[in-house]
Amino acid sequence: MTQEPQLSAWIARILVRDLRTLRREVESFADERDLWRVPPGISNSAGTLALHLAGNIRHYIGTVLGGTGYVRDRDAEFALRDAPRTDLLGTIDAALIAVERGMARVNDADLAKPYPDPHLIHLIAHFTYHLGQVDYHRRLLTGQPGQIHAVGFGDLVPSGDDTNRA
Repeated sequence: MTQEPQLSAWIARILVRDLRTLRREVESFADERDLWRVPPGISNSAGTLALHLAGNIRHYIGTVLGGTGYVRDRDAEFALRDAPRTDLLGTIDAALIAVERGMARVNDADLAKPYPDPHLIHLIAHFTYHLGQVDYHRRLLTGQPGQIHAVGFGDLVPSGDDTNRA
């Protein structure tokens, strides 16, 4: 009989799936400059949102849960402009590592404590909200129609005995 993954493993899978989706979104901008364009009526560019999402994950999952020592500069996430796409992708990759390491230290008993559980659910909702904004920005600015198969449920299905890792 196969053991059901822990809730912490599901949370890790969702975060990994969404970070990989963010990576695909950033890669999908044909013109790197479009990552930093802000159309009228919009507050943040896709590049800014990517930095913000990666910084948020690196702090809350990496530092708070995983003890990585990453020091977040939230103001810089919103102030930086025109960073190369490779820098954005590197930041997203660092967030993926933070999820792997941070969530490996979390179990379902930890989720019953007052801090992580509601905060992790909020973190996922926050990430998904901004990820949708990045997708909308890409389609609005580039004219690229449709989806990039961003959020597939199949990405969450566990394989083998990988129940505690992202």
